[in-house]
Amino acid sequence: MESYLLDWANLLVRWLHLIAGIAWIGSSFYFVWLDNHLTAPVRPADRERGVHGELWSVHGGGFYHSQKFLTGPRGEPLTEDLHWFKWEAYATWLSGMGMLAIVYWFGATTYLIDRSVMPLTVPAAIGISIATILLGWVVYDRLCRLLRNRDTLLAAVLFVFVVAVSWALFQVFSPRAAFLHVGAMLGTLMVANVAMVIIPGQRRVVAQIRAGQPPDPEPGRQGKLRSSHNTYFTLPVLFIMISNHYPFTYSHRFGWLVLAVVMLAGVFVRQFFVLRHKGISKPWLPLAACALLAAAGAALAPAPLPPRAASVALPAGTDPMAALQPIIERHCVACHAAQPTQAGFAQPPKGVMLQTREQQRQHAAKISETVASRYMPIGNLTGMTDDERAVVAAWYAALPR
Repeated sequence: MESYLLDWANLLVRWLHLIAGIAWIGSSFYFVWLDNHLTAPVRPADRERGVHGELWSVHGGGFYHSQKFLTGPRGEPLTEDLHWFKWEAYATWLSGMGMLAIVYWFGATTYLIDRSVMPLTVPAAIGISIATILLGWVVYDRLCRLLRNRDTLLAAVLFVFVVAVSWALFQVFSPRAAFLHVGAMLGTLMVANVAMVIIPGQRRVVAQIRAGQPPDPEPGRQGKLRSSHNTYFTLPVLFIMISNHYPFTYSHRFGWLVLAVVMLAGVFVRQFFVLRHKGISKPWLPLAACALLAAAGAALAPAPLPPRAASVALPAGTDPMAALQPIIERHCVACHAAQPTQAGFAQPPKGVMLQTREQQRQHAAKISETVASRYMPIGNLTGMTDDERAVVAAWYAALPR
Protein backbone atom coordinates (compact mmCIF):
# COMPACT_ATOMS: atom_id res chain seq x y z
CA MET A 1 0.00 0.00 0.00
CA GLU A 2 2.86 2.40 0.78
CA SER A 3 4.31 1.97 -2.73
CA TYR A 4 0.87 2.49 -4.26
CA LEU A 5 0.36 5.74 -2.33
CA LEU A 6 3.83 6.95 -3.32
CA ASP A 7 2.96 6.28 -6.96
CA TRP A 8 -0.14 8.45 -6.61
CA ALA A 9 1.87 11.18 -4.90
CA ASN A 10 4.47 10.96 -7.69
CA LEU A 11 1.77 11.26 -10.35
CA LEU A 12 0.00 14.25 -8.79
CA VAL A 13 3.16 16.17 -7.91
CA ARG A 14 4.59 15.47 -11.38
CA TRP A 15 1.36 16.80 -12.92
CA LEU A 16 1.61 19.98 -10.83
CA HIS A 17 5.29 20.33 -11.75
CA LEU A 18 4.46 20.11 -15.45
CA ILE A 19 1.64 22.67 -15.24
CA ALA A 20 3.65 25.14 -13.15
CA GLY A 21 6.70 24.68 -15.38
CA ILE A 22 4.68 25.46 -18.51
CA ALA A 23 3.37 28.63 -16.86
CA TRP A 24 6.85 29.74 -15.70
CA ILE A 25 8.73 28.94 -18.89
CA GLY A 26 5.93 30.33 -21.04
CA SER A 27 5.92 33.68 -19.24
CA SER A 28 9.74 33.78 -19.24
CA PHE A 29 9.97 33.14 -22.99
CA TYR A 30 7.20 35.65 -23.66
CA PHE A 31 8.91 38.48 -21.79
CA VAL A 32 12.26 37.78 -23.48
CA TRP A 33 10.43 37.92 -26.81
CA LEU A 34 8.55 41.07 -25.77
CA ASP A 35 11.72 42.87 -24.67
CA ASN A 36 13.35 42.14 -28.02
CA HIS A 37 10.37 43.39 -30.04
CA LEU A 38 9.77 46.71 -28.31
CA THR A 39 10.00 49.79 -30.50
CA ALA A 40 10.47 53.43 -29.53
CA PRO A 41 7.20 55.09 -28.50
CA VAL A 42 5.49 56.95 -31.30
CA ARG A 43 3.60 59.57 -29.27
CA PRO A 44 5.68 62.39 -27.74
CA ALA A 45 3.43 62.29 -24.68
CA ASP A 46 4.40 58.66 -24.07
CA ARG A 47 8.09 59.53 -24.28
CA GLU A 48 7.55 62.31 -21.75
CA ARG A 49 5.82 59.82 -19.42
CA GLY A 50 8.98 57.71 -19.49
CA VAL A 51 7.88 54.96 -21.89
CA HIS A 52 11.04 53.09 -22.93
CA GLY A 53 9.43 50.91 -25.61
CA GLU A 54 6.07 49.66 -26.81
CA LEU A 55 4.46 46.92 -28.85
CA TRP A 56 1.05 46.46 -30.42
CA SER A 57 -0.12 42.85 -30.78
CA VAL A 58 -3.25 40.90 -31.60
CA HIS A 59 -4.35 37.71 -29.86
CA GLY A 60 -7.50 35.96 -28.75
CA GLY A 61 -9.86 38.26 -30.62
CA GLY A 62 -8.47 41.50 -29.25
CA PHE A 63 -5.64 44.04 -29.51
CA TYR A 64 -2.99 44.64 -26.84
CA HIS A 65 -0.75 47.66 -26.33
CA SER A 66 2.27 46.85 -24.15
CA GLN A 67 4.48 49.66 -22.82
CA LYS A 68 7.68 49.33 -20.83
CA PHE A 69 8.83 51.88 -18.23
CA LEU A 70 12.37 51.31 -17.00
CA THR A 71 11.83 53.24 -13.75
CA GLY A 72 8.08 53.75 -13.64
CA PRO A 73 5.93 56.49 -15.15
CA ARG A 74 6.99 60.11 -14.79
CA GLY A 75 4.63 62.70 -13.31
CA GLU A 76 2.07 60.18 -12.03
CA PRO A 77 1.89 57.66 -9.20
CA LEU A 78 2.80 54.04 -9.79
CA THR A 79 -0.30 51.89 -9.78
CA GLU A 80 -1.02 49.75 -6.73
CA ASP A 81 -2.35 47.01 -9.02
CA LEU A 82 0.98 45.43 -9.98
CA HIS A 83 1.15 41.79 -11.02
CA TRP A 84 4.29 40.02 -9.80
CA PHE A 85 5.48 37.06 -11.86
CA LYS A 86 6.88 34.84 -9.15
CA TRP A 87 4.46 32.11 -8.08
CA GLU A 88 4.91 30.24 -11.36
CA ALA A 89 8.60 29.88 -10.48
CA TYR A 90 8.02 29.03 -6.83
CA ALA A 91 5.37 26.40 -7.62
CA THR A 92 7.63 24.79 -10.23
CA TRP A 93 10.54 24.53 -7.78
CA LEU A 94 8.46 23.34 -4.83
CA SER A 95 6.79 20.62 -6.89
CA GLY A 96 10.17 19.65 -8.34
CA MET A 97 11.63 19.28 -4.87
CA GLY A 98 8.57 17.21 -3.95
CA MET A 99 9.29 14.86 -6.85
CA LEU A 100 12.95 14.68 -5.85
CA ALA A 101 11.95 13.63 -2.34
CA ILE A 102 9.35 11.09 -3.49
CA VAL A 103 11.47 9.39 -6.15
CA TYR A 104 15.09 9.86 -5.10
CA TRP A 105 14.99 10.28 -1.32
CA PHE A 106 12.23 7.83 -0.42
CA GLY A 107 13.54 5.52 -3.16
CA ALA A 108 17.22 6.18 -2.49
CA THR A 109 18.28 2.54 -2.52
CA THR A 110 16.68 2.05 -5.93
CA TYR A 111 17.17 5.32 -7.81
CA LEU A 112 19.79 7.40 -6.00
CA ILE A 113 22.45 4.94 -4.90
CA ASP A 114 24.45 2.73 -7.24
CA ARG A 115 26.83 0.67 -5.15
CA SER A 116 29.01 -0.07 -8.16
CA VAL A 117 29.65 3.69 -8.34
CA MET A 118 29.88 4.49 -4.61
CA PRO A 119 28.55 2.42 -1.68
CA LEU A 120 26.68 5.23 0.07
CA THR A 121 24.31 4.94 3.00
CA VAL A 122 20.85 6.42 2.51
CA PRO A 123 21.44 9.40 4.90
CA ALA A 124 24.77 10.16 3.23
CA ALA A 125 23.25 10.03 -0.25
CA ILE A 126 20.38 12.34 0.71
CA GLY A 127 22.81 14.70 2.45
CA ILE A 128 24.96 14.93 -0.68
CA SER A 129 21.82 15.50 -2.75
CA ILE A 130 20.73 18.45 -0.62
CA ALA A 131 24.26 19.87 -0.34
CA THR A 132 24.73 19.79 -4.12
CA ILE A 133 21.60 21.84 -4.69
CA LEU A 134 22.34 24.40 -1.98
CA LEU A 135 26.06 24.79 -2.66
CA GLY A 136 25.35 25.12 -6.38
CA TRP A 137 23.47 28.34 -5.66
CA VAL A 138 26.16 29.66 -3.32
CA VAL A 139 28.93 29.13 -5.91
CA TYR A 140 26.83 30.46 -8.80
CA ASP A 141 25.78 33.60 -6.93
CA ARG A 142 29.34 34.26 -5.85
CA LEU A 143 30.60 33.91 -9.41
CA CYS A 144 27.94 36.33 -10.64
CA ARG A 145 29.08 38.91 -8.10
CA LEU A 146 32.81 38.39 -8.70
CA LEU A 147 32.47 38.61 -12.50
CA ARG A 148 29.92 41.42 -12.60
CA ASN A 149 29.90 43.27 -15.96
CA ARG A 150 32.09 40.54 -17.53
CA ASP A 151 29.24 38.59 -19.05
CA THR A 152 31.14 36.51 -21.62
CA LEU A 153 33.73 35.34 -19.10
CA LEU A 154 30.97 34.63 -16.57
CA ALA A 155 29.08 32.50 -19.11
CA ALA A 156 32.20 30.44 -19.86
CA VAL A 157 33.04 29.95 -16.18
CA LEU A 158 29.45 28.93 -15.39
CA PHE A 159 29.46 26.35 -18.17
CA VAL A 160 32.71 24.85 -16.84
CA PHE A 161 31.25 24.86 -13.33
CA VAL A 162 28.09 23.00 -14.37
CA VAL A 163 30.10 20.43 -16.35
CA ALA A 164 32.42 19.90 -13.36
CA VAL A 165 29.41 19.34 -11.07
CA SER A 166 27.98 16.89 -13.59
CA TRP A 167 31.26 14.93 -13.68
CA ALA A 168 31.46 14.88 -9.88
CA LEU A 169 27.88 13.62 -9.51
CA PHE A 170 28.61 10.76 -11.91
CA GLN A 171 31.33 9.65 -9.47
CA VAL A 172 28.82 9.55 -6.59
CA PHE A 173 25.26 8.70 -7.69
CA SER A 174 23.58 6.39 -10.14
CA PRO A 175 23.77 7.84 -13.68
CA ARG A 176 20.05 8.65 -13.74
CA ALA A 177 20.29 10.44 -10.39
CA ALA A 178 23.41 12.31 -11.49
CA PHE A 179 21.59 13.67 -14.54
CA LEU A 180 18.55 14.62 -12.47
CA HIS A 181 20.61 16.44 -9.84
CA VAL A 182 22.25 18.64 -12.46
CA GLY A 183 18.73 19.63 -13.50
CA ALA A 184 17.65 20.15 -9.89
CA MET A 185 20.66 22.39 -9.28
CA LEU A 186 19.99 24.45 -12.42
CA GLY A 187 16.31 24.73 -11.53
CA THR A 188 17.29 25.94 -8.07
CA LEU A 189 19.59 28.58 -9.57
CA MET A 190 16.68 29.76 -11.71
CA VAL A 191 14.17 30.04 -8.88
CA ALA A 192 16.75 31.56 -6.53
CA ASN A 193 17.47 34.20 -9.18
CA VAL A 194 13.79 35.08 -9.01
CA ALA A 195 13.45 34.92 -5.22
CA MET A 196 16.84 36.34 -4.18
CA VAL A 197 17.70 38.84 -6.93
CA ILE A 198 14.92 39.72 -9.36
CA ILE A 199 11.95 40.15 -7.00
CA PRO A 200 13.91 41.91 -4.18
CA GLY A 201 15.42 44.28 -6.75
CA GLN A 202 11.99 45.07 -8.15
CA ARG A 203 10.63 45.66 -4.66
CA ARG A 204 13.42 48.16 -3.92
CA VAL A 205 12.71 50.06 -7.13
CA VAL A 206 8.97 50.12 -6.42
CA ALA A 207 9.59 51.40 -2.89
CA GLN A 208 11.89 54.16 -4.18
CA ILE A 209 9.37 55.25 -6.80
CA ARG A 210 6.53 55.39 -4.28
CA ALA A 211 8.72 57.33 -1.86
CA GLY A 212 9.41 59.92 -4.55
CA GLN A 213 13.12 59.01 -4.73
CA PRO A 214 15.08 58.56 -7.97
CA PRO A 215 15.15 54.78 -8.55
CA ASP A 216 18.48 53.00 -8.59
CA PRO A 217 18.91 51.36 -12.04
CA GLU A 218 21.34 48.68 -10.77
CA PRO A 219 18.69 46.24 -9.47
CA GLY A 220 17.08 46.37 -12.89
CA ARG A 221 20.36 45.59 -14.62
CA GLN A 222 21.11 42.68 -12.30
CA GLY A 223 17.57 41.39 -12.60
CA LYS A 224 17.80 41.43 -16.39
CA LEU A 225 21.16 39.59 -16.25
CA ARG A 226 19.80 36.85 -13.99
CA SER A 227 16.67 36.63 -16.13
CA SER A 228 18.84 36.09 -19.22
CA HIS A 229 20.70 33.33 -17.37
CA ASN A 230 17.38 31.68 -16.65
CA THR A 231 16.40 31.63 -20.30
CA TYR A 232 19.65 29.84 -21.21
CA PHE A 233 19.23 27.33 -18.36
CA THR A 234 15.74 26.45 -19.56
CA LEU A 235 16.49 24.11 -22.48
CA PRO A 236 19.04 21.98 -20.59
CA VAL A 237 16.64 21.68 -17.66
CA LEU A 238 13.81 20.59 -19.96
CA PHE A 239 16.08 18.02 -21.57
CA ILE A 240 17.04 16.61 -18.19
CA MET A 241 13.36 16.46 -17.19
CA ILE A 242 12.56 14.13 -20.09
CA SER A 243 15.89 12.25 -20.19
CA ASN A 244 14.81 9.62 -17.64
CA HIS A 245 12.69 8.13 -20.47
CA TYR A 246 15.84 7.68 -22.58
CA PRO A 247 18.46 5.78 -20.58
CA PHE A 248 20.90 5.61 -23.50
CA THR A 249 21.77 9.24 -22.67
CA TYR A 250 22.72 9.08 -19.02
CA SER A 251 23.72 5.42 -18.73
CA HIS A 252 26.71 5.86 -21.02
CA ARG A 253 30.03 5.71 -19.15
CA PHE A 254 30.66 9.29 -20.27
CA GLY A 255 27.13 10.43 -19.43
CA TRP A 256 28.40 13.66 -17.91
CA LEU A 257 30.05 14.52 -21.25
CA VAL A 258 26.84 13.66 -23.11
CA LEU A 259 25.01 16.11 -20.87
CA ALA A 260 27.64 18.80 -21.51
CA VAL A 261 27.23 18.40 -25.28
CA VAL A 262 23.43 18.55 -25.08
CA MET A 263 23.56 21.60 -22.79
CA LEU A 264 25.87 23.40 -25.23
CA ALA A 265 23.54 22.55 -28.11
CA GLY A 266 20.64 23.97 -26.08
CA VAL A 267 22.55 27.18 -25.45
CA PHE A 268 23.25 27.55 -29.19
CA VAL A 269 19.57 27.05 -30.04
CA ARG A 270 18.40 29.54 -27.41
CA GLN A 271 21.02 32.08 -28.50
CA PHE A 272 19.81 31.76 -32.09
CA PHE A 273 16.24 32.63 -31.12
CA VAL A 274 17.25 35.43 -28.75
CA LEU A 275 19.25 37.06 -31.55
CA ARG A 276 16.53 36.36 -34.10
CA HIS A 277 14.05 38.28 -31.94
CA LYS A 278 16.43 41.23 -32.21
CA GLY A 279 16.52 40.96 -36.01
CA ILE A 280 19.95 39.29 -36.07
CA SER A 281 20.20 35.95 -37.91
CA LYS A 282 23.11 33.59 -37.23
CA PRO A 283 22.22 30.27 -38.90
CA TRP A 284 25.53 28.73 -37.83
CA LEU A 285 24.15 28.48 -34.28
CA PRO A 286 21.38 25.92 -35.01
CA LEU A 287 23.71 24.15 -37.46
CA ALA A 288 26.32 23.82 -34.73
CA ALA A 289 23.64 22.54 -32.33
CA CYS A 290 22.56 19.91 -34.87
CA ALA A 291 26.18 18.89 -35.42
CA LEU A 292 26.72 18.46 -31.68
CA LEU A 293 23.55 16.37 -31.30
CA ALA A 294 24.45 14.26 -34.33
CA ALA A 295 27.90 13.61 -32.87
CA ALA A 296 26.32 12.62 -29.54
CA GLY A 297 23.91 10.30 -31.34
CA ALA A 298 26.74 8.62 -33.21
CA ALA A 299 28.80 8.21 -30.06
CA LEU A 300 25.88 6.68 -28.15
CA ALA A 301 24.92 4.19 -30.86
CA PRO A 302 25.07 0.63 -29.43
CA ALA A 303 27.90 -1.50 -30.77
CA PRO A 304 26.91 -4.93 -32.09
CA LEU A 305 28.16 -7.95 -30.14
CA PRO A 306 31.34 -9.29 -31.83
CA PRO A 307 30.91 -12.82 -33.23
CA ARG A 308 33.57 -14.21 -30.90
CA ALA A 309 31.91 -12.67 -27.85
CA ALA A 310 28.57 -14.12 -28.95
CA SER A 311 30.06 -17.58 -29.29
CA VAL A 312 31.64 -17.34 -25.85
CA ALA A 313 28.40 -16.11 -24.28
CA LEU A 314 26.33 -18.80 -26.01
CA PRO A 315 28.41 -21.87 -26.93
CA ALA A 316 27.29 -23.89 -29.93
CA GLY A 317 24.17 -25.91 -29.27
CA THR A 318 22.95 -23.67 -26.44
CA ASP A 319 19.30 -22.64 -26.57
CA PRO A 320 19.38 -18.81 -26.31
CA MET A 321 15.95 -18.69 -24.66
CA ALA A 322 16.92 -21.28 -22.06
CA ALA A 323 20.18 -19.46 -21.31
CA LEU A 324 18.25 -16.23 -20.79
CA GLN A 325 15.73 -17.55 -18.26
CA PRO A 326 17.93 -17.71 -15.12
CA ILE A 327 19.23 -14.20 -15.87
CA ILE A 328 15.69 -12.80 -16.22
CA GLU A 329 14.61 -14.57 -13.03
CA ARG A 330 17.61 -13.32 -11.08
CA HIS A 331 17.72 -9.72 -12.28
CA CYS A 332 14.39 -8.65 -13.83
CA VAL A 333 11.29 -10.40 -12.52
CA ALA A 334 11.42 -8.89 -9.03
CA CYS A 335 10.26 -5.61 -10.62
CA HIS A 336 8.80 -6.67 -13.97
CA ALA A 337 6.04 -8.92 -12.68
CA ALA A 338 2.30 -8.63 -12.27
CA GLN A 339 2.96 -8.32 -8.52
CA PRO A 340 6.52 -7.03 -8.01
CA THR A 341 8.45 -8.24 -4.98
CA GLN A 342 11.04 -5.45 -5.15
CA ALA A 343 10.46 -2.86 -2.42
CA GLY A 344 9.10 0.43 -3.74
CA PHE A 345 7.20 -0.99 -6.71
CA ALA A 346 3.42 -1.39 -6.61
CA GLN A 347 3.24 -2.34 -10.29
CA PRO A 348 5.76 -3.25 -13.00
CA PRO A 349 7.68 -0.21 -14.34
CA LYS A 350 5.95 1.15 -17.47
CA GLY A 351 3.67 -1.89 -17.37
CA VAL A 352 6.43 -4.14 -18.72
CA MET A 353 6.19 -7.74 -17.47
CA LEU A 354 8.89 -10.34 -18.22
CA GLN A 355 7.54 -13.46 -16.53
CA THR A 356 6.90 -15.49 -19.66
CA ARG A 357 8.91 -16.19 -22.80
CA GLU A 358 6.24 -14.47 -24.88
CA GLN A 359 6.58 -11.31 -22.79
CA GLN A 360 10.37 -11.47 -23.10
CA ARG A 361 10.16 -11.75 -26.90
CA GLN A 362 7.67 -8.88 -26.99
CA HIS A 363 10.10 -6.58 -25.16
CA ALA A 364 13.30 -8.06 -26.60
CA ALA A 365 14.60 -4.83 -28.16
CA LYS A 366 14.10 -2.85 -24.96
CA ILE A 367 15.66 -5.62 -22.82
CA SER A 368 18.72 -5.65 -25.07
CA GLU A 369 19.07 -1.85 -25.12
CA THR A 370 18.66 -1.25 -21.39
CA VAL A 371 20.91 -4.14 -20.35
CA ALA A 372 23.64 -3.16 -22.84
CA SER A 373 23.51 0.47 -21.71
CA ARG A 374 23.72 -0.72 -18.06
CA TYR A 375 20.55 1.18 -17.20
CA MET A 376 19.04 -2.10 -16.09
CA PRO A 377 18.95 -3.44 -13.49
CA ILE A 378 18.40 -0.04 -11.85
CA GLY A 379 21.46 0.82 -9.81
CA ASN A 380 22.62 -2.72 -10.63
CA LEU A 381 20.93 -3.72 -7.37
CA THR A 382 21.12 -7.39 -8.30
CA GLY A 383 24.74 -7.30 -9.44
CA MET A 384 24.38 -8.32 -13.08
CA THR A 385 27.79 -9.34 -14.46
CA ASP A 386 29.34 -8.50 -17.83
CA ASP A 387 29.09 -12.17 -18.80
CA GLU A 388 25.35 -12.11 -18.11
CA ARG A 389 24.99 -8.95 -20.18
CA ALA A 390 26.82 -10.71 -23.01
CA VAL A 391 24.33 -13.60 -22.80
CA VAL A 392 21.43 -11.12 -23.13
CA ALA A 393 23.10 -9.50 -26.17
CA ALA A 394 23.75 -12.90 -27.77
CA TRP A 395 20.14 -13.97 -27.11
CA TYR A 396 18.84 -10.84 -28.80
CA ALA A 397 21.22 -11.29 -31.77
CA ALA A 398 19.97 -14.89 -32.20
CA LEU A 399 16.29 -13.92 -32.34
CA PRO A 400 14.66 -14.19 -35.79
CA ARG A 401 13.94 -10.82 -37.37
